[in-house]
Amino acid sequence: MALSQRLEFAAWVVERRLAAILDGTARAGAPERIVAAMRHAALGGGKRLRPFLVIEASGLFDVAAEIAADAAAALECVHCYSLVHDDLPAMDNDDLRRGRPTVHKAFDEWTAILAGDGLLTLAFEVLAGLAAPGGPATNAALIASLARAAGPAGMVGGQCLDLQADKLALPAQPDAAHVGRLQLMKTGAIIRSACEFGAILGQAGESDRRALEAYGERLGVAFQIADDLLDVEGDAAAMGKAARKDAAKATLHAATSIDTARQRLAALAAEAVAALAPFGRRADALREAVAFTVERER
Repeated sequence: MALSQRLEFAAWVVERRLAAILDGTARAGAPERIVAAMRHAALGGGKRLRPFLVIEASGLFDVAAEIAADAAAALECVHCYSLVHDDLPAMDNDDLRRGRPTVHKAFDEWTAILAGDGLLTLAFEVLAGLAAPGGPATNAALIASLARAAGPAGMVGGQCLDLQADKLALPAQPDAAHVGRLQLMKTGAIIRSACEFGAILGQAGESDRRALEAYGERLGVAFQIADDLLDVEGDAAAMGKAARKDAAKATLHAATSIDTARQRLAALAAEAVAALAPFGRRADALREAVAFTVERER
């Protein structure tokens, strides 16, 4: 199956699981408005790269497809929450996401905040209820992995560093080391966790787990560099969101140059591919995902 087909299939699977999870949330008594806003945030679009990584990494260890899909949907809930909050007026103040109005534009700001909060907490409910191989210890490991990746030493901390540069000009002139730390936290941590999910679900040995973590970490930073370059060079219509909004932010191309950023992107791509060597041909889809990340137009 071609990578494009595998991505589409993973997106379809996760879309169905997210819809079912949100249906369950509605049946549990959540207000209609908050469920509608969560649906707007989570359904009907996106590359679904992170859940794809969960599914493909789990496949290396023959994890049951249903279990991998639920874990992937949980992680995607956290990603979707982060986008809702990123788009808020106090943060990036974006009107468009995935070619549609952002949640605070489609509803209002307070609803968007609560919808993001709902998606974040729902992710951990899903992971806690997962019928995972290895029982509760596996559930706890998944929850710990995602909490670390999404928290103050991960995505939330990276977003803080990003907004400090944008709104407070701190540091006044970010260097490559500062940008690297920001990218590793803001984007790299969740993508690393997506790959780690496969190893946790598969009860993999330490060497396999470290290999997947190395792959995910490098892919995550590469994703952010590619995203920053798209903001400069990309087409807003193709991306489904505004372009050229990150001029004041701490990016590698701003701290160095476009050429240096492209060189770093190529090096990270090569390192990510090399990290998959222990898995042989079984990891071909994950290798192809590196090229997809580096060469994407949206």
